Amino acid sequence: MGKGKLIVISAPSGTGKSTIIGELMKDESLKLEFSISATTRPPRGTEQHGVEYYFLSLDDFRQRIERDEFAEYHEVYEGRYYGTLKSEIKRITSKGNNVVLDLDVLGGIDVKKIYGKKALALFISPPSIETLRQRLLSRGTDSIEDINNRVDRAAYELSFADQYDCCVVNDVLDDAVAQTREIITNFIKGK
Repeated sequence: MGKGKLIVISAPSGTGKSTIIGELMKDESLKLEFSISATTRPPRGTEQHGVEYYFLSLDDFRQRIERDEFAEYHEVYEGRYYGTLKSEIKRITSKGNNVVLDLDVLGGIDVKKIYGKKALALFISPPSIETLRQRLLSRGTDSIEDINNRVDRAAYELSFADQYDCCVVNDVLDDAVAQTREIITNFIKGK
């Protein structure tokens, strides 16, 4: 690891995590840089290796697992892997930038186990499961079945929140962004 630090952000789908991260990425004083994930899926459209993803063959991905080259990885379904290479974290931190890892709850816990105090594990939570259901319904983009599945998944993910360093409840977006910025700033400064 270089001079930079790791910031793991996890949240149930529909909690506003991407919006919060997007706002924080605009703050140049935080020196945040997104980690590029590795995957076994083929590139889509104009996607390029080393830009959107590191595109690896299934054999290469599995060999890297055996060589312990991943900070975290998971098999989404048979033969389709996604993961964060330790070398990617080192690439970003060696420049003095802070790595942002947008991970599912189990991936976030895995990274925290490896990097300990060098990583901040931050969980973004909805005010309640019912609020999350209402937000997903108001989007009007998902079927009731999809919404029910996402809400069930969110309830499962929320059960891991206590394994994170801190939790921000996204009730009012501007407040959640400010609170997340303060937590990350203090972590970067070593407070």
